[in-house]
Amino acid sequence: MGDGVVGISDLDKRVLQPVWDAMRSHGDLLASPLAPALSALLFHLVLCAPFLALDALGCVCPRVRAHTIPERPVLRQWRETFWRMLGSYAVGVAPLTAALQYLRTPRLPWLAPTCWRLCVDVLLCLFVFDTLFFIWHFTMHRSRWLYQHVHQAHHQYHRIPIALAAQDASAPELVSLLLLALGSSWLLGCHPLSEVAFHLLNTWLAVEDHCGYDLPWGLHRLLPRLGAGAPHHQLHHSLQKGNYAPYFTHWDRLWGTEIR
Repeated sequence: MGDGVVGISDLDKRVLQPVWDAMRSHGDLLASPLAPALSALLFHLVLCAPFLALDALGCVCPRVRAHTIPERPVLRQWRETFWRMLGSYAVGVAPLTAALQYLRTPRLPWLAPTCWRLCVDVLLCLFVFDTLFFIWHFTMHRSRWLYQHVHQAHHQYHRIPIALAAQDASAPELVSLLLLALGSSWLLGCHPLSEVAFHLLNTWLAVEDHCGYDLPWGLHRLLPRLGAGAPHHQLHHSLQKGNYAPYFTHWDRLWGTEIR
């Protein structure tokens, strides 16, 4: 390229660098033992807030109810779910992430990934996580002991969908899902910024799975026959079987566990 002309590949390399530099400048904060658990909890609550508003608005607005999966929760269910989730974080997620922060000090490279590399990393992480989740979820439903002692808490109150329920589970289950998500990005050797992007998208998709709304931009509408989405996962909660994969439908189709 001539002087003063920036090629597409050069721009791709530079566009994420300011974001990564800003994150690296707060390295001490990122290394805090409580940072991962607190940031995950806060981001989850932020994503759930619009659905709390929609549930409240749906009580008086028919237009909102038109997009709901039948049966809406009373608002008291949000409060009860919040306190259960907070307890699981306190006894499970926070201690685990603090220990991992102590044992694994992440190396922060100087350069950010390219946009292409980040997108590929995130997509691969989603497919790996979806596979691991399918295996683990299927196993918890097939094992009576695992279902009763690990997974049943997630099903106990949520035949009626609620966004906050994405992380309303027993402490052992929340810890296991955290390890699956972390293991997916570690297995692929992702750049730390790609890890962050994957965890943020993973959180949103989990919230969307449990939100109780058939949204026009839901994964099942963006990726017909490949994306799962809220209606697909709500069938799992209603019947307490089938549709074990969280985000994509290919594993359930291959193993004959898909319910439509």
